[in-house]
Amino acid sequence: MSASEPATDAVNYAVAVDESASLAPADMKAEKAAAARIAMGDVSASSTVTVFGFAAAETGDQRAVDPVCPRTALDASGRESVGTCVGKLRSRKKSEGTGTDFPSAIRQGVHDLSTGTDPSVPRVLFLLTDGRMDVTDSQKYGGEAHREAEGERQLTAALKDAAARQVQIWPLGFGSAPDKAQLDRMAAGGYQKGCVELPSARPKAGKVSGPKDVGPMLEKIFAAAHCLRYSQGSSERPPATLEIGISPLATVGSIVVDKGDPEVTATYLDPSGHEVPTSGTYRKSRFELAGSGGTVEALKITDPVPGIWKVKVEAPEGHRSLPVGISVLWQGELRGAIRMDPPSPQAGQKTTVTMRLQTREGYEIKDPRDYEGLRVRSELTGDGFEPLELRLTDDGAGADPEKGDGSFTGTVTVPKDADGALKVIGTLTASGLSADTRSEGGQVAPGALPVTTALTLPDSDVHPGATVTGTLAVHNTSTSPHTLRLSVTDIGQGMLTVTPAQIVVEPGESGTRKVSIEVAPADVFGDRLGDDGLRLGGTVTVVDATDSDRTLVQSPLSVRVTPEPGIWDAYWWAFMAGAVLVVLAVVAALAWRRQHRTRKDPFGLVLQLVSEDGDILGEHPAGHGHKQWYEFAVVEPHRSPRIERRAHGPYAVQRSPEGGAVLRRRGGGRTKLPVQGRVQLTDTLSLSLGAPPGAPSATPSAPEAADGAASSYDETYL
Repeated sequence: MSASEPATDAVNYAVAVDESASLAPADMKAEKAAAARIAMGDVSASSTVTVFGFAAAETGDQRAVDPVCPRTALDASGRESVGTCVGKLRSRKKSEGTGTDFPSAIRQGVHDLSTGTDPSVPRVLFLLTDGRMDVTDSQKYGGEAHREAEGERQLTAALKDAAARQVQIWPLGFGSAPDKAQLDRMAAGGYQKGCVELPSARPKAGKVSGPKDVGPMLEKIFAAAHCLRYSQGSSERPPATLEIGISPLATVGSIVVDKGDPEVTATYLDPSGHEVPTSGTYRKSRFELAGSGGTVEALKITDPVPGIWKVKVEAPEGHRSLPVGISVLWQGELRGAIRMDPPSPQAGQKTTVTMRLQTREGYEIKDPRDYEGLRVRSELTGDGFEPLELRLTDDGAGADPEKGDGSFTGTVTVPKDADGALKVIGTLTASGLSADTRSEGGQVAPGALPVTTALTLPDSDVHPGATVTGTLAVHNTSTSPHTLRLSVTDIGQGMLTVTPAQIVVEPGESGTRKVSIEVAPADVFGDRLGDDGLRLGGTVTVVDATDSDRTLVQSPLSVRVTPEPGIWDAYWWAFMAGAVLVVLAVVAALAWRRQHRTRKDPFGLVLQLVSEDGDILGEHPAGHGHKQWYEFAVVEPHRSPRIERRAHGPYAVQRSPEGGAVLRRRGGGRTKLPVQGRVQLTDTLSLSLGAPPGAPSATPSAPEAADGAASSYDETYL
């Protein structure tokens, strides 16, 4: 990004605001806001503006014109003062003269614009009106019967004088029924040459349907007259966040905020989400705010970061009823890189000419909206023939490889009479973008060149500091060595560098050489290296220094540079794999725990109370229990012994994963209770496991066997 001040074209303009009685109060309010908007939105500190109101002088002590803002340079203080003095505009009272005197308004505007100003600076008069001349009550136009005709005669004379003094007239009509024919007549009657030789810059009349459309429409015609680009953003009631896009071509612009209420405040955020200052420098951009205390304010930005800007608007209670709208006016620089292929064609041979669009830093432009209205002119000149006009297009037809990619291509046959030097010239012209002319020299090649080359470089997606590798095929048919020089042109200094910069091709050598393109580190690109990256467009040139610096190769190079990935972007697959493993481990642990819990759940165990003689005195089905332990007690052990469930009972059982169960005694250890064994509970009672319903009985047949089995499992479990 250049640190120098970008060039901006100055314009001297005047704004004439209709104050006649035919305007409704809402129309007058809209006129005042519109006049302030264009003054605030101007991007050149060298521009000047004059603002005056007009109606008609119907008696000798009345006047047709009300000056409110003298000629003011639109630097920081000037923009602020214009926003204040525009407030003096008002609708006329009946006693002040309420007609519509176009001839007087035009004469005043022509006088203000042509007195003491440089005629090389465009002179523009904006006429805001309801679009219908009315001088029928103006005594200065003669007798009542002749006033209308005299008004027409004076209007014709005023328009002729405007054309002679190089004053363009851009009328804007609104109200209930503007006279479109009269508006068109005034636009066509003034000076017709615009800021550029394009139809869009030729004066024309505008018409709006209501007060809310006055500001946006005036900004559009102001942009056309001033050779600015204009974009309208969103509109909402505060509090809200509004968005507006700024093109990568913009070198200077103004974000205009039509607040409607001076109590509304605005905060500006760049495309990276950083809040920018309203005065001074932030990173590589400069900021200057005007009109913050009024109904319209504008933030002028020099070298703005391209992308979507946000404006946060807020207002206190009671000041949120009006919608806030934003727009942007900007100028920019569009540059072209031109090349011939082959760069030194033979007489009678076709050569392809391509002009590729770039920003002034060398970034490629591929969005057709950025160069809308572009005109490309090209011609081939040289020794021995008259200049030939070339038609370069970006329509994807003929020699043009891709439609809408920002490269304009055409072919031309070098005349057979051509002998010596050749030059192809291309000129880009677009409203709001400074014109750019590029040329490429060559020479008519003899029948066979001593050294021929072919360069192969891939289009690449890389990170800052990376290297793109290609090959250069070389063939030297001469008996002497040739030195070739390699360079990257048509791009900002240091962004792309070719290695090696010089190659010596030995006599008779035929082969390939490795060629590397090194991308600059991230700090060279600054804020422009956003999440989506940048596309750099350069031209790799190979010349034969031994053969009078004859150009052998001009190869376009397109490199998309994206930011270095963060740790997530670089190792997302590892994070994802790790996350999957963690999830699987958690699932497995939960499943194991669930299975483990299920294997210990006492539900379904049949507890049998067995007498000393081995008789089963009763059965009791266990439930799920508390924490996988089913707690119980033996009641009436000497009269009618039976098992009852009891919280905090002296006994508890749970299922054993190895089969059978485990008995826990209060204050004691844990004892394994096998399927075909029993465990002593009291002096006269034992506990065994019965078979579930539907299963064969597992009751031991002999007390001795049961006792033996129980003793063999008598142990404490932790």
